Amino acid sequence: MTDTPDDDRSSARMWCAEWSKPMRWGVLIIASVVLTGLLEQVHLPAALLLGPMAAAIAIAAMGGQISIPKPGFTAAQAIVGMMIATSMPLSIFGELAEDWPIFTVGVLSVVVAAGFLGWLMSRTKLFPGTTAIWGSSPGAAAAMTLMSESYGADMRLVAFMQYVRVVCCALVATAVARFMGVDTSGVVVETVWFPSVDVVDVIGTAAVALIAAFIGQKLRIPGGPLLMPLFAGLALKMTGVMPLVLPPWLLALSYAGIGWGIGMRFTPDVVLHAAHALPRVLLSTLTLIGICGCFAVVLVHVTGIDPLSAYLATSPGGADSVAIIAASTKVDVPFVMAMQIARFLFVVITGPATARLLSRTSPKA
Repeated sequence: MTDTPDDDRSSARMWCAEWSKPMRWGVLIIASVVLTGLLEQVHLPAALLLGPMAAAIAIAAMGGQISIPKPGFTAAQAIVGMMIATSMPLSIFGELAEDWPIFTVGVLSVVVAAGFLGWLMSRTKLFPGTTAIWGSSPGAAAAMTLMSESYGADMRLVAFMQYVRVVCCALVATAVARFMGVDTSGVVVETVWFPSVDVVDVIGTAAVALIAAFIGQKLRIPGGPLLMPLFAGLALKMTGVMPLVLPPWLLALSYAGIGWGIGMRFTPDVVLHAAHALPRVLLSTLTLIGICGCFAVVLVHVTGIDPLSAYLATSPGGADSVAIIAASTKVDVPFVMAMQIARFLFVVITGPATARLLSRTSPKA
């Protein structure tokens, strides 16, 4: 009697389940490094998170789950929250104040369009609860993924939706830039993984992040392990009380921890469900990109800004990939990044209320 495909899949899962814990960790680390390296080679945004997440999903789907210590997952969120704060230039607030009507309309238009598409997807019952609404949020992919679980959404599927959008937006933004005569193929940002830094500053920054995350967790603030360090970092940056220093190797470890923590929650059934939902998620993502392109056209006519600046400012993808493209061209970089960061802050602050509001008219899963 020959084995059926189902028998083969069951055998693979049994084989992985028999691995020892050290062997699982070894395979996970090696696979994470290899996948991250490959994604970095093609300049994919969020490669440091996507590589470990993909490795964890693959191993978990084959029955090789590893329990990621909760304190480690919390610490990783704390460092990422602090990183977001350190990456926001204070000059951005002056830019926002100067042209606040334009930024208000620009942010709200993209957020409303994304919310409507998320609401439509939730009506199909493709994803449980508010998952589709959280997953459709335009920007702040890591923050939305980590916060979503506190509000009853499926973190795994939110991550799936968010990072499909990040990848699609990066590819389309690159294509648009090239169509407009900008060559982004040579844009490479070299990372110095072990720079010369003040160890005391690094320890102080990490300590503040961990303490803020602990407070957020104890106070049971939804998304507290990420949000409290973010706001604490912004406060320290504005007051100049202490320098905030996070070396790339620490950020890489934190992203890996988050990727593993999310990826290890996947099961074979969740992977199959995500694959089944992929066509509709892609359709929703490409529709949002198209709508934002229309907003960019309006922005050009209203403000007189150049088309590429307008497109990059309204792009619903990750601010990191937009920043790389913007830095390599003659676009209005302060305007582009101010719009991106303004939307990030708005989404993080209003995400829970938006999900609750839209879920009221969505059918129960």
